[in-house]
Amino acid sequence: MAEWDASLDHIIPSSVLPPFWAKFLVGFASLVCFARSYDGDFVFDDSEAIVNNKDLRAETPLGDLWHHDFWGSRLSSNTSHKSYRPLTVLTFRMNHYLSGGFHPASFHVVNIALHGGVSVLLVDVFSVLFGGLQYTSKGRRLHLAPRSALLAALLFAVHPVHTECVAGVVGRADLLGALFFLLSFLGYCKAFRETNKERTHSTFWVLLSILLGAVAMLCKEQGITVLGLNAVFDILVIGKLNVLEVVQKVLRKDRSSESPGMLRTGGLLFRMTLLALGGAGVLYVRWKIMGTGPPAFTEVDNPASFADSMLVRAINYNYYYSLNAWLLLCPWWLCFDWSMGCIPLIKSVGDWRVIALAALWFCLIGLICQALCSEDSHKRRILTLGLGFLIIPFLPASNLFFRVGFVVAERVLYLPSAGYCMLLTFGLAVLSKHTKRKKLIAALILGILFLNTLRCVVRSGEWRNEDQLFRSALSVCPLNAKVHYNVGKNLADKGNQTAAIRYYREAVRLNPKYVHAMNNLGNILKERNELQEAEELLSLAVQIQPDFAAAWMNLGIVQNSLKRFQAAEQSYRTAIKHRRKYPDCYYNLGRLYADLNRHVDALNAWRNATVLKPEHSLAWNNMIILLDNTGNLAQAEAVGREALELIPNDHSLMFSLANVLGKSQKYKESEALFLRAIKAHPNTASYHGNLAVLYHRWGHLDLAKKHYEISLRLDPTASGTRENYGLLRRKLEQMQKKNV
Repeated sequence: MAEWDASLDHIIPSSVLPPFWAKFLVGFASLVCFARSYDGDFVFDDSEAIVNNKDLRAETPLGDLWHHDFWGSRLSSNTSHKSYRPLTVLTFRMNHYLSGGFHPASFHVVNIALHGGVSVLLVDVFSVLFGGLQYTSKGRRLHLAPRSALLAALLFAVHPVHTECVAGVVGRADLLGALFFLLSFLGYCKAFRETNKERTHSTFWVLLSILLGAVAMLCKEQGITVLGLNAVFDILVIGKLNVLEVVQKVLRKDRSSESPGMLRTGGLLFRMTLLALGGAGVLYVRWKIMGTGPPAFTEVDNPASFADSMLVRAINYNYYYSLNAWLLLCPWWLCFDWSMGCIPLIKSVGDWRVIALAALWFCLIGLICQALCSEDSHKRRILTLGLGFLIIPFLPASNLFFRVGFVVAERVLYLPSAGYCMLLTFGLAVLSKHTKRKKLIAALILGILFLNTLRCVVRSGEWRNEDQLFRSALSVCPLNAKVHYNVGKNLADKGNQTAAIRYYREAVRLNPKYVHAMNNLGNILKERNELQEAEELLSLAVQIQPDFAAAWMNLGIVQNSLKRFQAAEQSYRTAIKHRRKYPDCYYNLGRLYADLNRHVDALNAWRNATVLKPEHSLAWNNMIILLDNTGNLAQAEAVGREALELIPNDHSLMFSLANVLGKSQKYKESEALFLRAIKAHPNTASYHGNLAVLYHRWGHLDLAKKHYEISLRLDPTASGTRENYGLLRRKLEQMQKKNV
């Protein structure tokens, strides 16, 4: 490889070739590319995997992490995605503990540092892949291709397709998986530090490499594929297998006693057995933990995998591969999600997109032929290892062994992109060797590095918040219903319901079975009192997905507003049937019973809500108010005190209990609660108004006058307060006349 590496000497100065400076340069480049994302928000999947994941909280036992999936659901659950990454979740939990809560910056900084670490490690990995594995007599590895290793590592460090992994916190699974993947590979290389001694290797390092591969898998599933790369490396580099020679001998039926080189290398069969047994054992254990059943995905997640025709499936899978290859070649069109119609199915060979398949396989077959048939052994080795690094880590995402839950995902290209960078570096070295226009090649390489760095900076900015992230996808995937849904959801959260409705309608138009978009649109229409259309949408949603508990509950709320009480009760009951622990639904069911004057049923429903969710303030409040209104003051007081013990800082509960205590003539305690509520929310007119009523009853008329006036200043339209204030003023005037 020295000849190929030397062809890059006009591009990479010798001053940066020492390992320390090469690694420093690569680490610095990775920092420049993604530093902009350090203070970004939690976006997209971060909410479910981090903010809403109970496994990150101190009250969840650490042991639960080993029985839950990446999103905090039990692996045995039918709804689990079976993504088993306990070590990644453990790092999230450590982040949460050390930073004192969900502070996004601390999570982002770790991701940026991990990408830098992976990029730096790749300098050593590429040095082995390009230059081979040779050690000095003192056991120090020789760096035989420093220029190629540095250039490939730089191309990896600044590749824009990595933005999702680095700027999206959930991408840490890929970063950690890659880190231990590379450590496993380098550990395997250390098994041959005494290659000058014939037939020797270190079994300890082989076993440690297998262990690190298992650790990589516990961070991200594709980490286990390092064992396959180790096997390929062992056969080609350590065993010095010449595949072309073997094929020729097989074709000629040569039975000569001379065995291929790999068979003459001692210990190879033993090492392959260790790798195979280790990989099989790790996969078996994971399969048992996962519950032995594959995850359940829907057609919108991966439509090609649900196609009836095997030909249609094969064509579309290969088209997806070509799109992944294009993202590596030209990472300009990036999107946070490629599902839900973003990539329409190819249904016949007459579709013009089949050209992409042909181009992909033309390039792959050309590279494979060169890897097998080239007379240059270095070229054969580099191309084979580059293709291995490109293809082997991608296999779990290829749909070849099992159905995956996505169409295209930029995150799964994190490791395969190292193989692409290796092949690109080799191609540039070959081009540089065979052309006299060295400066043109240098300008091309610098241009690629500069444009990719610029794209990383821009894309990192888009990942800083959901508004920019979702809107950036509209131009890339205008047919993706999920993109329109997420833009609409973000607008709704900001209170822009009119714009949100427009995007939700477009999401439903693009995907008429998009029940989540129907549910959210129905909610907005309900709030805008457009009840008929809201009921139609929610009824359609539960018809499409009968176990959609949230839609059943929202349908019940709409039916309650339409005075269709029996239908509303049935909808609430159906929601609870599909989601037994549903405190919000019990709360709404209680409101329905209260409207129907079924007070006992209402109290029972609200009590169920508080049992399932002890901090459910609205349910507690409604119980206190209902008991107060029905004259059960002692019971109302007991419920209020119980609620405040659980939620001691809830000002609305203080207010409700204060009202009850005032009616029970416990004026001092009532006053204290009113004042605490006012301290928490000083601009709430009703708090001052009811405190004034308390003082009025208690005989503290000056204080009553003061708080009536504050209440009316905050809310001049409060007729009850104005009437009470008038009574107080007349009473004060009468008292003044008597005194005169």
